[in-house]
Amino acid sequence: MKPLRSLLTLAFAALLTACGEQTLYAKLDERQANDMVSALRLSGVPAQKVAREDGFEVTTGEADFARAVQILKAQGLPREDFDSLGKVFKREGFVSTPVEERARLMHALSQELSHTLTSIDGVLQARVTLVVPERHPLSDKVQPASASVMIKHRPGLNVEALLPKVRALVVNSVEGLPYDSVSVVAFAAEATPAVPVPTEAGLPPVVLALSLGLGATSLGTAGWLAWRRRRSAQPLALEGRLDD
Repeated sequence: MKPLRSLLTLAFAALLTACGEQTLYAKLDERQANDMVSALRLSGVPAQKVAREDGFEVTTGEADFARAVQILKAQGLPREDFDSLGKVFKREGFVSTPVEERARLMHALSQELSHTLTSIDGVLQARVTLVVPERHPLSDKVQPASASVMIKHRPGLNVEALLPKVRALVVNSVEGLPYDSVSVVAFAAEATPAVPVPTEAGLPPVVLALSLGLGATSLGTAGWLAWRRRRSAQPLALEGRLDD
């Protein structure tokens, strides 16, 4: 009986491990966690949002972990947090040089534009890089500014109709930026992985195999115990016949 009990214990431990929860991302704000849980559940992957002291966690089963990572990557989640103008130019009591102020301004404008572009339906990620040459006070020649935009979008998005609007948005946000000096490059994201074919009772293959193995072990144990009982009862029955 001891070997059988050990085998049952190991089988139960393996089953619990296969059904355990694993953390995908941690230290998220509630909006990020909600977006990720919604995307995973719509794709057929069970996911939960767990509140912690330092933010929220998104968890899923170990059997679904790899597919969950692929789904989130394909949908550009979690979204990046962008710096706002107010955050970049927050008063801290230090005196900045003109060069530092200019660098901070370019960074803040790039962050604001990137944030605006990611809010467009179908756009998963966006990066805006601005190049605004500094005007020399003794030179009459003004070098034009330029900008480059990288967009990662969902498959099937009408990119041809989107690009002119993106250029117009960037041009109208930066002083002295010509329309022709804005280059936009768009990349389609990978398609969301297909939902796997469900197994019996909707269990993952690992859990199903462990369940079947555990069931077979239980049936074998029951048969062995029944055989032991019958064998133990035979000498008693024979002894009763001899007494008669």
